[in-house]
Amino acid sequence: MGILHVLSQAGDTSITWDVADAMCDDLKESAAVREAERIFAQARAQGATAFELSKGIAVRRMDEFDPSAEQIILVPRVMGG
Repeated sequence: MGILHVLSQAGDTSITWDVADAMCDDLKESAAVREAERIFAQARAQGATAFELSKGIAVRRMDEFDPSAEQIILVPRVMGG
C-alpha cells in the first residue's frame, strides 16, 4: 500500500493506492497514483520537502515521485516571521 501524507495548517491529508494494482493498470489505483503524483509535483514546486518512509530503508529525502514508496511525507516550506 502506498500512502502520500500532505502536512498543512489544516492537518494531515492522505492519499492511498495499492502499489501492485496500480502497476497492473487498475483504473482506480492508477488514478490515485496520478493524483498523488500531481499533488507531489505541485507541493515540490511550492518549496515543500518530501521524505520516503519504507520498511528496512533509512528515511530519505525525495526529489521525484516514486509510486512504489510505502509512505511519502510532504512537509511544506517553513517560513519564519
